[in-house]
Amino acid sequence: MYQPNDAVSLYASYSQSFVPTFGSNPGGDTFEPTEGTQYEIGAKADFLDGRLSATLAGYQITRSNITTTDPDDPNFSIQVGEQRSRGVELDIAGEILPGWNLVASYAYTDAIVTEDNDTPEGNRLTNVPEHQVSLWTTYEIQQGDLEGLGFGLGLFYVGERQGDLANSFVLDDYFRTDAALFYRRDQFNAAINFRNLFDIDYFRASDGGDLFLFRGEPFTVTASVEWGF
Repeated sequence: MYQPNDAVSLYASYSQSFVPTFGSNPGGDTFEPTEGTQYEIGAKADFLDGRLSATLAGYQITRSNITTTDPDDPNFSIQVGEQRSRGVELDIAGEILPGWNLVASYAYTDAIVTEDNDTPEGNRLTNVPEHQVSLWTTYEIQQGDLEGLGFGLGLFYVGERQGDLANSFVLDDYFRTDAALFYRRDQFNAAINFRNLFDIDYFRASDGGDLFLFRGEPFTVTASVEWGF
C-alpha cells in the first residue's frame, strides 16, 4: 500500500488459493487441487473531512486445473479447464449529512471460460451478472421529540446471467426495492424491515442447469426489538 497523502491510499495485492478435487485421471493418478490466482489493484479516498469514503478496484481471478471430459475417453476426466473473472468495483460509503448515511456499489464482471474440452471458450460463467448495482441509504432524525426515528431505502439491480455453462438460456435481470423503519433511543432499538417491497417475481440463480431455478423471496416483513444492558 502507498499513501501519497492523508486522504488517498493506493494498493495492490496478489493471492493464491486451492480447493481439493476428488477423483483420478485415466492413468489412475489423483487429481491435483483446483487452483485460484488473484491480482488486484485499487485506490481508496476520503471526502467531506473523512465522512465519505470511496474505493475503486480492478481485479482478475483465474481458476485452473478444472476437470473436463477426456477427449480420448468420455468416461474419464482430465484437468485442462480454466476460467477467468475480470472486473471493476466501485464502493462509496459514509455520512453525507448528520443522520444521513449511504452505502452504494457498482460492479462490472467479465467472467468467461478460457479453456475447456466441453464448453466453448468465451462462454460466460453461470449466475454471474455483467452489471450489478446497489444503494442502501438511511436517515435518522437527530433532535426533537422524534429523535432516533429513522427510515431506510435499498435499491438493488442485478443484470442478466447465464443459466448454464453452455449459455443455452438466460436468467432475466431484476430490480428489487427494500425499505426499513427503525427507532433507536438509549438502549432500546426496534426495526421493521421490508424486503422486495413491490413483490416482484424474479429468479436469483440456477443450479447450473435448467432443472432447478431458485426464485427470489416474495414481499417479506420482519420485525425486531432489542434492549441493551
